[in-house]
Amino acid sequence: MKNMFAKLSVAAALVTCGAAQAAPIPYSPAGTQNAQPYTFVATSTGIVTGYFAGSTANYTNEVSMLVNGVATGVYGLNNQTSAYGDSFNFGPVVQGDVLVFVLKNLLPGNVGPWYSQTSLNSDSVNHVYSYNYAGDANMIAGTYVAFEDLNNGGDFNYNDVSFVFANVSEVPEPASVALLGIGLLGLGMNRRKKQHSM
Repeated sequence: MKNMFAKLSVAAALVTCGAAQAAPIPYSPAGTQNAQPYTFVATSTGIVTGYFAGSTANYTNEVSMLVNGVATGVYGLNNQTSAYGDSFNFGPVVQGDVLVFVLKNLLPGNVGPWYSQTSLNSDSVNHVYSYNYAGDANMIAGTYVAFEDLNNGGDFNYNDVSFVFANVSEVPEPASVALLGIGLLGLGMNRRKKQHSM
């Protein structure tokens, strides 16, 4: 049952996600907290690879992930030593695994950690902005995830530290999935009505 739900979630994400973007799109409106909650899942069984996409942060941070709520303990892509496009293997996943990204502050070491799941953040602030990224000449296509690394979200421009993850999909909010289900149900009922009238 769990596996079936995960596969349906991935399928719904692929159906309802917008077209991928050709270049990083800055968060808008900068200066306000991102109200969009995110849930990420493994697209297929295999490895999650992260790519460093940039940083404007003075703090030193690294990224990790939780897989189905369990910390992997693997951190990488230090924002002070990584170059654009550098990659890191975050380890194996199974299709449908729920992923939560974690930004760990190394220096000064007195903030965070910050999670892509807002309810896990000690300040109850959304520290993440994400979208489907089409890639460029130096970066693969994947799921773009940008963090705010300061307490209470800092300046809310969501460009302190950013990454692109391969083998990761964003799952739409339950309301989007419900809307898709209602639309499919309506189509099915309409088709059935047409068949009975013939």
